[in-house]
Amino acid sequence: MGFTSDILHSDRRGGIEHGSIHKPVHTAVTYTYEDAHELAAVFQGKQQGYTYGRQVNPTVTALQDKVSLMEDGLSTVAFSTGMAAIGTMLFSLLRAGDHFISSSFLFGNTNSLFNSFEVHGIDVSFVDATSADEVRAAVVKNTRLVFVETIANPRTQVAELVAIGELCKELDLVYVVDNTMTTPYLFRPKSVGASLVVNSLTKYIGGHANALGGAITETGLYDWSTFPHLYDNYKKGDVSGWAIAQIKKKGLRDFGASLGAEAAHHISVGSDTLALRMEQACRNAINLANFLADHPAVKKIYYPGLPDHPQHELARKLFKHPGALFSVELVDEMDCFDFLNNLDLVVCTSNLGDTRSLGIPVAHSIYYEMGAERRASMGIDDSLVRFSIGIEDTDDLLADFEQALSA
Repeated sequence: MGFTSDILHSDRRGGIEHGSIHKPVHTAVTYTYEDAHELAAVFQGKQQGYTYGRQVNPTVTALQDKVSLMEDGLSTVAFSTGMAAIGTMLFSLLRAGDHFISSSFLFGNTNSLFNSFEVHGIDVSFVDATSADEVRAAVVKNTRLVFVETIANPRTQVAELVAIGELCKELDLVYVVDNTMTTPYLFRPKSVGASLVVNSLTKYIGGHANALGGAITETGLYDWSTFPHLYDNYKKGDVSGWAIAQIKKKGLRDFGASLGAEAAHHISVGSDTLALRMEQACRNAINLANFLADHPAVKKIYYPGLPDHPQHELARKLFKHPGALFSVELVDEMDCFDFLNNLDLVVCTSNLGDTRSLGIPVAHSIYYEMGAERRASMGIDDSLVRFSIGIEDTDDLLADFEQALSA
């Protein structure tokens, strides 16, 4: 079936009590068994079941199944936030003395997290992931993993995803792709050989800015029997499930960054309309990008859907649409704060992937802590404004941007 039909009916087809069409919100933290032998069997992994709310919850399980369906993956582990998902994944798989490679065009909090891992003895090399050759040049004997985002935030660089996937396969490296900016509706990282897929469920998949969440999905493409840091406890059953079991049982259990049932329910219901929302948001984004590209107050616009974007052709080949996020640099005489304050429909906030259009002055907020030198290395100008475009009526957004720039 199609993308929306599949996820829309996934809960119902899994079997729900009382004929409900949504998996109910299970708030219980503990689960009881009539026979103590059953409880022991569940804890030992010999029998399916629920042990404790920090690791498992039926509402969360339903969402995990839905994300796996979206990503054409084997299994998914959900977390309280996207950052928790990334951090727990690295904690579970890497050890002191390991090295991994990351795109230098990286979400600010992820960049901060990776630097923190470096302090604890796990080295990271930041490279220009728009070139697989740059990734190859950074590989050393203790490299275990490569991490990239599909489209970078905020400058919208597109990683050379296919070639990096081929490189990781050649060198037996774990290939982690953060799909938050594109979502599984626009792109499936499994198609380029990703080993694990990251999604911030807070963003487009949940879509309504009413719940935090993150997820790691196992694609089944990596041979985990060659990976040196998996505990024997989790080497049970099919080899494709070993790493995700360790991420769940060692990472999620030990760190406790659990996704709550109510948040899982909000995200699950929101995800039903992912395709519909992305179609409208991407339609709005390309119309606005074309308008802004010709406006005299705009010095530069960064959006993969425009022909002058360095990775335009790559984005066109990889993605169903080039996304709903773009950034603009204003001419010197324009003030980015005045511009944002003049907008009516655009909400000034740090989030992205909402149903509403959002804007933020990047250098002065989410990238401020990096400092001027690091921002300059990432090409983040002081006038850069990032926009996450929502599902408003296109003509209304165009009129709002036009009046704000004119003012």
